[in-house]
Amino acid sequence: MNLMGWLGLLLLFTSAPQVWAREIRAGVARIDITPEHSIWMSGYANRSKPSEGVVHKLWAKALAIEDGSHGKVVIVTTDIIGLPRAVSDAVAAQVGKKYGLERARLLLNSSHTHAGPVVRPNLATMYALSQQQQGVLDDYARKLTGDLVNVTGAALGDLAPARISVGRGKAEFAINRRQSTPQGVRLGLNPGGPVDHDVPVIAVHGADGKLRAALFGYACHNTTLGGDYYRIAGDYAGFAQHELESMRPGMTALFVLLCGGDQNPNPRGTLEHAAAHGKTLAAEVDRVLSAGTAPLTLDLRASLLVTQLAFAPHSREQFEEERKSTNVFRVRRAEQMLQAYDARAAVRNVLYPVQAIRLSRSLAILALGGEVVVDYALRAKKEYPDLDLIVAGYSNDVMCYIPSRRVLKEGGYEAVDSMVYYGQPGPFTEEVEETVFDAIYKALDRVGWKRKKR
Repeated sequence: MNLMGWLGLLLLFTSAPQVWAREIRAGVARIDITPEHSIWMSGYANRSKPSEGVVHKLWAKALAIEDGSHGKVVIVTTDIIGLPRAVSDAVAAQVGKKYGLERARLLLNSSHTHAGPVVRPNLATMYALSQQQQGVLDDYARKLTGDLVNVTGAALGDLAPARISVGRGKAEFAINRRQSTPQGVRLGLNPGGPVDHDVPVIAVHGADGKLRAALFGYACHNTTLGGDYYRIAGDYAGFAQHELESMRPGMTALFVLLCGGDQNPNPRGTLEHAAAHGKTLAAEVDRVLSAGTAPLTLDLRASLLVTQLAFAPHSREQFEEERKSTNVFRVRRAEQMLQAYDARAAVRNVLYPVQAIRLSRSLAILALGGEVVVDYALRAKKEYPDLDLIVAGYSNDVMCYIPSRRVLKEGGYEAVDSMVYYGQPGPFTEEVEETVFDAIYKALDRVGWKRKKR
């Protein structure tokens, strides 16, 4: 062999490890999290009995991505009302111990279906349950914790060469629900209110070119089905995932709920409406996939910050008065707050997670805790115009609604009344939005994006 031949062979052997080290890989997994028995359903205070049957299964699904350079990330989606921090922390701790995945690299998102089970201690003051019913819910939360650990591990164990790409679509069935009336802001229809009809789509193709998974999002409450509905279902998001998987056999569809805290599906009220919205969303995702998605050069980085959101000042006397209310939910909240006062642990703030997952030099997922109103997504996109940003709510912890300063000043359900059901002492201070954005700036800065000051 001549000199050039030996040099070529040497170059082949010295370069190959670097090429394979940077190979993109992805893994996908799912696990059935449908309650095995009749269970109390979450989301509506007017429910008076446990579930009666199942429309379709509830799933936890996981997408693991590895770029060969900066490590891995795992995105877990769940067809449930919301993960309390107690569950998320337990899942993350076990995942870290078993699989070595850093906490910042695990994103846990919930679809917020109002036709799924209660996940304790979420919305604790909404229900007065018997000891037996509480036991059923405690068992479900324990099993759910294990299921989420297992589905994360299964996705990591499924890693294989892949191509990741992204596209955008649009769906218009979400409507702002904060309707102004002479009596103040009420839940209704506000066609002129802010919305975010964006449908981001992340596609995962295998080395053989076949579509393995599609992760897609939308900013709208999963409240098509009302409080008079007693069958377990994933609402429109569940129907959308099922429809997509029927249209594209062998593919896993994962739904991420974006900032839909003040958005409702329209029209709503029946199973037919939920199925129709699901088909609308699935058709748009399918259109995006068919039109072609832009390939990503992965550059995975992640950060997770936990800040504190302050509640407006309150006093023992305030809750002693509230305990006299004829509203049973306010009485429960008052008793909970008075117990905290008795323990010299009055609730003055709440822990709040902000997570940034950088997928490429142009694309990031910003995952916010709580029921985040749409103002946050619109502002974040405006402040980062050069970044393709997917802004998710309902991530890692759903402790209450997160109103913007505008929504807080207007009042209404998202700002004030919802706090009763979440067992929180009352509205936030007017600094809530800026506190959240300070954490957003830091999280995105840590993964390589500084905000351009204007």
